[in-house]
This record gives sequence, C-alpha cells and structure tokens, in this order.
Amino acid sequence: MVTAVLAAVWAIGATPNKPGPVNAVHYETATLAGGCFWGLQETLRQIPGVIKTTVGYTGGTPPNPTYEQVAGGKTGHAEAVEVVFDPARLSYDKLVADFLMARNPTRLVTSAGRPHRAAIFYQDEGQRRTAERVIGKINQSGKWSSPVVAEINPAAKFYPAEEYQQNYLQKISAGHACSF
Repeated sequence: MVTAVLAAVWAIGATPNKPGPVNAVHYETATLAGGCFWGLQETLRQIPGVIKTTVGYTGGTPPNPTYEQVAGGKTGHAEAVEVVFDPARLSYDKLVADFLMARNPTRLVTSAGRPHRAAIFYQDEGQRRTAERVIGKINQSGKWSSPVVAEINPAAKFYPAEEYQQNYLQKISAGHACSF
C-alpha cells in the first residue's frame, strides 16, 4: 500500500520530502471541426500557445468509430481536432477566431459531406458564450458576405483517430494537398 501511494506521489512530481509543483501549468481543451482534419490539425498546431493536437471523431452516436465509418457519413461524427492549449499564452476566443478565419466559415458542410462540417464543441458554458461572441464579432466585421454558420454544440465523447491519421500531413511526402 505504501509503495502504491509513493508511486502515485512521485508520478505527479512530488517526493516524500518535497511537495508537488506549486505553480503547476493549467491547460485547457478545445474541440474544433472544420473540413479535413489533417489540414485543420496542421493549421491549429502552428498557433502559439497550442500544446498538443489530436485528430479524431466526435458528435455522433456509435462508439469507437473508424475513419471508414465516419467518412461513410452514417455515424453522425465529424472529423475534429482536440486542441490542448495554454490559456496564459492563447485565449479561447483567439483560438476560435483563428479557427474560423482559417477556413470559409460561411459554409457549414464541404463537398465531402457532414463528417467535414464546421463545428465548435464547447467544454463548458464559458466556451459556449465565447464562441457565440466571436461568431457575432466576425459577422459584424463584414469580412464575409454571408454569416458564419459553424455549429456550436456541447462537447461529446472524443474518439482519437487511428495512429496513421495523427499528424498525417507531417508524415507524408510533399505534394499532397488537404483542402482546409
């Protein structure tokens, strides 16, 4: 029992004589969908303050979907990116604005169908309100001739995509394009 407790204490960076970190970094999570998740991941990972990105599926009903099932359009899932970010370096509203402005936010669904829809999956009411406020500001800016139509939905279970899908555009040879 004592060994298990010590292992748990050491796993969080503490030792029996030294408590864990006082100023531990607090990261937040955002889940965004908008077209091909390969291109979205590549775009989002380059934003300063983004710590980690994972491509996957969310917003549908069957658990543990595969790429082929989602691409088939019958699962209700969207290709999405889970973003872990440092709110001390990147605000959620800036992340959402960068996400929306990096694509045409006036198109809900791409030619690839509903799995490539534009959606913001909020983690809490603060994220929901922020997403609505950012969309309102973009609509008022006149940048687009039509209104932003990205869905704003409560976060659902996020299923990481297959390993070969992760960081895909970094793995493949030059010349392949992903529409985002």
